[in-house]
Amino acid sequence: MLSQHLDIVIVLFLIMDSMATEFEKMSVVAKGLFLYFAFGSNLLKERLQLANPSAVFFTTARLKDYELDFGLWAQDAKNSWHGGVATILSRPGSEVWGVIWTLSDEHITTLDKQEGVSLGLYSPLEVSVETDKGLMLCRTYQMNNFHPSPPSPQYKEVVCLGAEQNGLPVEYMKKLEAIPTNNYSGPSILDQIRPAMS
Repeated sequence: MLSQHLDIVIVLFLIMDSMATEFEKMSVVAKGLFLYFAFGSNLLKERLQLANPSAVFFTTARLKDYELDFGLWAQDAKNSWHGGVATILSRPGSEVWGVIWTLSDEHITTLDKQEGVSLGLYSPLEVSVETDKGLMLCRTYQMNNFHPSPPSPQYKEVVCLGAEQNGLPVEYMKKLEAIPTNNYSGPSILDQIRPAMS
């Protein structure tokens, strides 16, 4: 008898938890916001807020069956990071950790611009990510015409700082710290971010 009551309580808890997650998602949309899953330099609040000041931390999340990689959209593409930048690639059994940010709907255009959508560098993608609040559908970006290329030390630093800032799992942070770089030394977007971090 007691086990039947426990089963009912557990089922009710799961239903209520699922309803709370749905309510949270609906309230985000009702407020004119969208959910964005960041896994690269936009893990760092100060980086994301350079062009998207409405970004607010929502929760950390895990994207299953994808892996994180670094590259360029053309063999010898030049960019302000002076090296490869992050993207996600489909890979069953792998996972990418990141951050869900809420952003004002008006910042879809600035985020698309930052990701080079109109230039064909990245494409927006809707992904379902796992969180402690349940599954969430988020906007993210995937590089087009991927060519592997190591990141600059400055880009890698921003990714690692963002992972640390938001408390991503320690094992995942160790993987990020082990990523080899191209040893570029010189100016980069990191120079614009540093003042906001102090």
